[in-house]
Amino acid sequence: MIGAGVFAAFGPAAAAAGTGLLIGLAIAAVIAYCNATASAQLAAAYPTSGGTYVYGRERLGDWWGFTAGWGFVAGKTASCAAMALTFATYAVPGPWWAQRAVAVAGVSGLAALNYRGVTKTALLTRILVATSLTALAVVVLGIVVGGHTSAANLSPGSGGVYGVLQAAGLLFFAFAGYARIATMGEEVRDPERTIPRAIPIALFSTVAVYAVVAVVALLAAGPHGLAATTAPLTAAVQAAGVGGLSPVVRVGAALAALGALLALIAGIGRTGLAMA
Repeated sequence: MIGAGVFAAFGPAAAAAGTGLLIGLAIAAVIAYCNATASAQLAAAYPTSGGTYVYGRERLGDWWGFTAGWGFVAGKTASCAAMALTFATYAVPGPWWAQRAVAVAGVSGLAALNYRGVTKTALLTRILVATSLTALAVVVLGIVVGGHTSAANLSPGSGGVYGVLQAAGLLFFAFAGYARIATMGEEVRDPERTIPRAIPIALFSTVAVYAVVAVVALLAAGPHGLAATTAPLTAAVQAAGVGGLSPVVRVGAALAALGALLALIAGIGRTGLAMA
């Protein structure tokens, strides 16, 4: 959930809603909480790998499960491609063919790691998330200490209700990863107790991180500054007078995309296993 979205989603969200993206974040968080609670209850009732495929099959019938499972596999395979290319774009500022080669290498390496089992996957996930959070903390601290922030940048935006809803959709997509816990339910200790606790804790922690980063980025660059770029946090550190932190943003975004890719591959593997 602390993936590439936190480094990129605030740009299009600001373009849609201005400072109203903060309201959009709140709306996305409420919807995600409802969805996460349902996922947690289903995971406790069916503590096996497969996630939405298993729930659809057990509650609604085989064809519903079949449709849900293939929808998940197809959609998350596309998400894997997006995250792999995002990682490569941040890691290799070179020609397109080099970026694609690095993307393929990233997918291959993480698939091989997944093959080694959930313990290795979880260990690398911890490392990637810790590194991404460290990068975000450095960026936030740098912007605050830089002293070039302005409360005027938080004045109400002009995106209207539709713009706020657009921002909510973008931000929901950015941090919607809590269901991966449920997808891997078969490999969780005491899943009936652990999963219903883990999902809301993960969700609330992530929403808090997004809220802090969003407020600080808006204070530094304002909604127009964020909307004008595909790298909003880079724009924020430059506007705050701490442009030297741009490489930190780049490394953090690359590792966050790699972490998201790792979780996606793990989820596809488990759902594919359940369907087989």
